[in-house]
Amino acid sequence: MAQELKLVMHRSRDTLVADALGAASLMLLLFVGLWLPGLI
Repeated sequence: MAQELKLVMHRSRDTLVADALGAASLMLLLFVGLWLPGLI
């Protein structure tokens, strides 16, 4: 099972990086969206 996970991680490395960047940008947008009304 560990070998399969390593193989999957190796094959989909580019996709995982893009997904991680997308998740980080969504978290940033959520944080700014919740923080912005407090300033006004």
